[in-house]
Amino acid sequence: MTKIGYAAGAFDLFHVGHLNILKHAKSQCDFLIAGVVSDEMLIQNKGITPVIPLAERLEIVRHISFVDDAVAETVPDKLDVWRELKFDVFFKGDDWRGTAKGERLEREFAKVGVEVVYFPYTITTSSTALRKALDTITATAEPVSAAAD
Repeated sequence: MTKIGYAAGAFDLFHVGHLNILKHAKSQCDFLIAGVVSDEMLIQNKGITPVIPLAERLEIVRHISFVDDAVAETVPDKLDVWRELKFDVFFKGDDWRGTAKGERLEREFAKVGVEVVYFPYTITTSSTALRKALDTITATAEPVSAAAD
């Protein structure tokens, strides 16, 4: 029987931490679906406007060798995603472990036979850190003037 895994994320400003999560997820399932959270869901749930548009993030993730399929995640409820995709294992960053949201997710998925597996985040990099660096660069950059003819 094929074990289907699902790993969701913004995958904005794609970095080695994203790659690590997808690589670890693929090592624990036969078929990995990456859910790329839509721009609207990121704004609604995290207050984050992505730098890279959804279509481009999907294209990037779709071409990662560990990913068998990439889909846009457009609904906030992970059970609704499961109802559509019928995955067996859900991969999540360990920042959810032991939280009220994580425990609720585990209970809900246990009812439908889905295992929740947590992975540690790559400490050396994050999209948040990259966003802050971009903001700093943008704020301190001198305006570029048109060259005189």
